[in-house]
Amino acid sequence: MLPPTNKKKMNPLLMKVIIISVGIHVVAAFIAGIITVANIVIQEETQFEEPPAVIEEEPPPPVKVQIKPQQPKQQAAQRLTMRPVANIAVAQVDVNLPDMDQSFTVSAALGGIGGGQLLGGTRGSIGMGMSDVSVFGLKTRAERVLFVIDAHERMLEDKKGGMNSYNVIKDEIVDMVGNLSAGTLFNVAFYNRGRLKFFKPNTSPAGTEITAELAKWIAPINSNYNDLKLKGATKPKLQDIGDSEVTEAMTGMQWSSGNELTYLTQVFLEQSIDAVFVITGSHQGFQRIRREPNEREKAEWNRITSKPDYQKKLAAHNAERPEMKKRVDAALKRVNAERAKKGLPPKVIASNKEHELGLKWKNPHPGYQPPYFIEVNEVEKYFKEVVKALYDDQGSQPPSINVVLFLAGDESYSKEREDSLKRYVRFFGGKSRVIRGQDEIKGARSSKDTRN
Repeated sequence: MLPPTNKKKMNPLLMKVIIISVGIHVVAAFIAGIITVANIVIQEETQFEEPPAVIEEEPPPPVKVQIKPQQPKQQAAQRLTMRPVANIAVAQVDVNLPDMDQSFTVSAALGGIGGGQLLGGTRGSIGMGMSDVSVFGLKTRAERVLFVIDAHERMLEDKKGGMNSYNVIKDEIVDMVGNLSAGTLFNVAFYNRGRLKFFKPNTSPAGTEITAELAKWIAPINSNYNDLKLKGATKPKLQDIGDSEVTEAMTGMQWSSGNELTYLTQVFLEQSIDAVFVITGSHQGFQRIRREPNEREKAEWNRITSKPDYQKKLAAHNAERPEMKKRVDAALKRVNAERAKKGLPPKVIASNKEHELGLKWKNPHPGYQPPYFIEVNEVEKYFKEVVKALYDDQGSQPPSINVVLFLAGDESYSKEREDSLKRYVRFFGGKSRVIRGQDEIKGARSSKDTRN
């Protein structure tokens, strides 16, 4: 049997140290736990930075934007409006409808200058009566056409083929009218010394019956060598446009070729047409035109003519006039008698019969008043104003002006005159052609071959 073991007693000091150490650790652990919880669980109070100071600025002025509804696109054809037929204003047109067995379209000059347009055509055209037009090789396409023929004696001179050539010209126009589409509007005019004779007061629709009427109307004009006056010719009154000095010169002094051409040009432009064809024996395009003298010029000329020597010579010249007329008549009678024996027609002298017949004055004229002119640039400027007033301001196109210049085979025609003519027709969007003599004008015909 084992002896009993004696239990050892723990040192009291050690026990105190252990207890104190455990207490310290517990307190430390407790503090550490509190710190941990504070760091993890309890968030730091959120700190906010003070925002920067805001500077108030003046607001911009309000902008008003007006939004307009979009307009529909403009179509090629203008919007048509319905109106009672009785209220539609139509330019005066001589209506000569073809027979019912003919196909035709009606194309009156709706609106004309300053009038409204229908279906967007020029000058109110509805585009249903367009025709190919060809006169002595000059061609265009138009719905309203004016044919103009020079009726001056110069067109019947021997060196141009006389009446034979003139009949070729008249036939060319009649044939062209006969070949126009039935809906095409046309007119024909003759002119001499600033006066015109129109076939109809206004353009008329082409057709078989009116072509026959035209042929009958045109036949007597310049058909008698002993009676070459253009009967029934008048001087249409021009619209007052632009420079009054140019207007006064045009209407007051037609005996000057430049003045006559300028006057006729405005007459053509006032016809409300698409194209003009002029057949003439004299055309120099735009040129300076004669004007009346001013007071200073009149006074200077009066000073010259009041001199005794001038008055004496003028009186002698005027006294010789009846005798010179008898000499001219006798010489012309002899010439025509010789021509008759050869089967030739009477001789046509356009101007200065004394010189053409080789006669000289015993008492020449002492001198005529010098001419005073309006220069070419002023004439062109005037026609720009005319075109603007009659067409541009009305939203329409001016007519083309085409010129056939008929000269004798050996007639002089300078480069300067030719350039001036070309400049004139270009101004009006047209063309020109020079034809010389009877054989050339016969071969130049082109209307018969034009079909519509």
